[in-house]
Amino acid sequence: MLKKFIDLILYSNLFIACCAVAMTWQTQLLLGQDLALTPLVGLVFCATLVIYALHRIVGMSKVKEFLDVERFHVIQTYKSHILFYAALATAGGAICFFYLNIYTQAAFVIPALLSVAYVLPFLGKKREKRLRDVHFIKIFLIAVVWAYVTILLPAIELDIWQEKRIWSIFAERSLFVFCITLPFDIRDLKVDKHNKVNTLPAKLGLTNTLRLALLLMTVFVVLCYVNYDSWSFLALLISAISTYIFIYFSPKYTHDYYFTGLMDGTMIIQFLMVWCCSFVVL
Repeated sequence: MLKKFIDLILYSNLFIACCAVAMTWQTQLLLGQDLALTPLVGLVFCATLVIYALHRIVGMSKVKEFLDVERFHVIQTYKSHILFYAALATAGGAICFFYLNIYTQAAFVIPALLSVAYVLPFLGKKREKRLRDVHFIKIFLIAVVWAYVTILLPAIELDIWQEKRIWSIFAERSLFVFCITLPFDIRDLKVDKHNKVNTLPAKLGLTNTLRLALLLMTVFVVLCYVNYDSWSFLALLISAISTYIFIYFSPKYTHDYYFTGLMDGTMIIQFLMVWCCSFVVL
C-alpha cells in the first residue's frame, strides 16, 4: 500500500507540482516577502501539474519499447489518475490566472507556450517531434522555464523585475535546476539514444558531466554569496553541497525514486532550509 501511495504521489505529478510551489515560496522569502498562498502560487502548482501530465502521457508514445521499465509501467497504470488531476488543475489554474495582474498574465504566456511546445509534437515533416527532441536543448529549456516561473513571475507580480539582483537570482536558480536535471539525462541515455536525441551526458561522457555539475554548482554558490545575507547563504550552501553529493552518486542508482523522488525533492529540501533560516533572521 505504501508503494502504491508513493507511486500515486510521484507519477500523478503532485510531487513535482509541490516542488514548483516550494521554489516559488523560496523566492517570496528571499525577496523579503511573507510566505503566502497567493493566486500565483496556485497557478504555478496547477500549471506544473498539467504540463507534466501532458509530458508523461504524450511521452509514452516515445517509449513503447521500454514499457517493461517500472516507471513507464506505473505511468501507464495511473494514466486515468494523471488525466483526471490534470483536468482539475486546468480549471484551478484558469481561476488563479484571472486573479493575477495583467502584467503577470502577459508574462505567463511565454513559459506556457515554451512548456506546451516542449511536450506536444509540432516539429518535423510528420509533426512528430517536440522541442525536447531537439538535440541538447531540453535541459536548457527546463532550467530557463523553471527559473522564469519561480523567479521572474513573482518579481513581476511585485513589480521589481527590473532590479539587477532579480536577474542574478534568475541565473542562480537556472544553474541549480540545470544541475539537478543532469542526472535525469544520465538515467535516460538509452531512451534518448533510441529516440535519436543527443544530450550533454551522451556527448560529454559520465565523468565530464559530473565535472560540469560541480563547476555549475560552484558558480551557483558564488551567486548565492553575492545575492543573500549570511543565513540564507548558509542554507543554500548546505543545499548545494548535499545536492551535488546526490548528483555524484546518481549514476549508481537505477530506481526512479532516486530521481523523481530525491533529485526533484532537492527543491523542497532547499526551500525548507531557507525557510528555517528565515526564522533565525527574524
